[in-house]
Amino acid sequence: MKKSRFSDEQIVRILQQAERGGKPITALCKEHGIAENTFYRWRRRFGGLDVPQARRLKELEAENARLKRLLAERDLEVDVMRQVLAKN
Repeated sequence: MKKSRFSDEQIVRILQQAERGGKPITALCKEHGIAENTFYRWRRRFGGLDVPQARRLKELEAENARLKRLLAERDLEVDVMRQVLAKN
């Protein structure tokens, strides 16, 4: 997945700026150099979060990915062991 130009903290701050309603969303998107689709995707993902919650979300996603990799590796090892035992 492509790395974003914006950190999660920056995204949350942009969304909070939009919630305050000072500027229309189109102007806010032009100011930060993002597409409206990107803004709405961010709002769906980070809507209602503050900075510490966004950091925690990022940590949980990384931990979840690590655990999925570990599970996949374990499943491969179990499959190999079954094949070895089946040959005997």
